[in-house]
Amino acid sequence: MRIGILGSGLMGGKLGTIWTRAGHDVVFSYSHSEQKLKKLARDAKGKARAGTPREAAQEADAVLLAVHWSGVDDVLQQAGDLSGKVIVSCSLPMNADDSGLVIAHTSSGAEELARKVPKARVVSAFGTVPSEVLFDVFEARRKATKPSLVYCGDDASGKKVGAQLIRDVGFEPIDAGPLRIARYTEPFTLLIARLAYEGDKGPELAYRFEWS
Repeated sequence: MRIGILGSGLMGGKLGTIWTRAGHDVVFSYSHSEQKLKKLARDAKGKARAGTPREAAQEADAVLLAVHWSGVDDVLQQAGDLSGKVIVSCSLPMNADDSGLVIAHTSSGAEELARKVPKARVVSAFGTVPSEVLFDVFEARRKATKPSLVYCGDDASGKKVGAQLIRDVGFEPIDAGPLRIARYTEPFTLLIARLAYEGDKGPELAYRFEWS
């Protein structure tokens, strides 16, 4: 696949690197530093390059949205027309100081994003794990038992793309249903963040659901 990364911070940088190593064509974009984007592309090896948000989005089969909520409108404007694109979003609707959600209960960041780009196919995924665990999961991707990763969306074909990208990182995709389920997964992310960053075991945290 051709994947555009909108937001090449911890999450976008690591996922873009992993997808490059899994054989995808990746364009890193939207960082404070163009040099950082070029370094990410170099270090990822494979078919990765640095570009503008518009370049990242234009030819992409899928776009990863991985920016702070305060930057969503700006990056969407720079990306241009996203009609028909699969947008995999891990952008949580956090307030300015990251102390709480600005959208919750009656809606979600993912639903608000879908309203901003009504012709795109939005899939909420990857927000529920810390970036620190991603390379470990990718390294262990051939193991029989994989950690879970929940995702949700309203478009079946978009969700199929999302599930494939989840598998490529090394997780078992768990389809949680329509996009409105992000109302539950986004607060769940705050629980994961609490355990990862305020617990005593470190941020290399993943989760697994099992049915008996």
